[in-house]
Amino acid sequence: MIHCPYCGMNVKEEEQYCIKCGKPLPKDIMDRIYNKKKINKFWYLPLITAVLIAASAGVFHLFLKSESADAKNLYMQGEQQLVDGNYKEARDLFSQALDNHSHFTAATTSMEFVELAINIDNSLDKARQFEEEQNFQQATSLTSEASATLKNYDGAAVDHIIKDIEGLRSNIKVDELNYKLEQGPPIEELKLMLWDAESVNHEDAEVITQNIRKQIIDFYFSKASEQLNQKQFNDAQLLVEDGLKYAPQSEKLESLQTTIDKEKSAFETAQQQRIEQAINSAAEEHELNENDAINLVSSSLKNNDQGNLVVNGEVQSVATVPITSVVVEYSILSEGGVEVLSNEVVIYPDTLYPDEVGKFEFTHFDLDTEPENLTLEVNKISWYTE
Repeated sequence: MIHCPYCGMNVKEEEQYCIKCGKPLPKDIMDRIYNKKKINKFWYLPLITAVLIAASAGVFHLFLKSESADAKNLYMQGEQQLVDGNYKEARDLFSQALDNHSHFTAATTSMEFVELAINIDNSLDKARQFEEEQNFQQATSLTSEASATLKNYDGAAVDHIIKDIEGLRSNIKVDELNYKLEQGPPIEELKLMLWDAESVNHEDAEVITQNIRKQIIDFYFSKASEQLNQKQFNDAQLLVEDGLKYAPQSEKLESLQTTIDKEKSAFETAQQQRIEQAINSAAEEHELNENDAINLVSSSLKNNDQGNLVVNGEVQSVATVPITSVVVEYSILSEGGVEVLSNEVVIYPDTLYPDEVGKFEFTHFDLDTEPENLTLEVNKISWYTE
């Protein structure tokens, strides 16, 4: 077939011009035989373009995949640093992850949280400084604010921060309790401090709790004993019951409570007999102490940790039957032998069996004289037999 070399139109051998494009036809018939249509010259260009685009897309995909893998690896390292509490290192790693993958949502969220963690860490440092300055209220306030900022977060890193906050809060509370104890707080404040000490999760809190509870026991024991000595049995019972609310397992208070009940009953049924027993001669009392039911083992005067004068000692039963409600009467004398005061104290446990040893202890809160300038003298020991 003969064709126009310019547009590819079929032409006749005798035609001089192409009837389609109007261009003059070559005179050489051979130039008309080969189809040199321009529209067919570059038929392969679209295919080459498609191949290049596909190749470029594949390379770009591999590039993005590599970038994502690097970002994920950096993110995982940042998460570990965050859990370990290395917040600045974690922030740097999250930032690098975002540089590799700017639309990394998890890294963006973690970046925001690590900034929060750094701010909390700075607040806790300030709280520790306030603690050293004994500004416990401000220190506690900062820990509470730090804890409140985490209420919408969870996870291992959050648990780690909360643990740090709770640990610091416990340290602050322990330091605050020790500071208050050094000030010699009144009984009402000691009651409140006891609840605080019991609620603190700290290794030193138990020691503080025991210290506070002992002071409460000593206070109520002494006050109730004073009422007992004045035959104010109801008031003494109320004091012991109040003390047992704060020390429910106190053998000392329970023993005093038993003694109060028995003395009250005995007082109501045999008041005259108790009066007669109270006015026995000193010689009879001495003979009774030496040869009958009770032997005085030891007695002493000393100051406790709060500087209060404490009378304590031991007695031993030499009776052949159980004895109950043992009461020791004593005097405290000055260096010149002048009586400063006299008092009575009950032995605990309430019941002494043969050869069993009982103890007595009484704290004088209003006596400031040093124990080395005083003498303790036991005047009388009385009891009941079952």
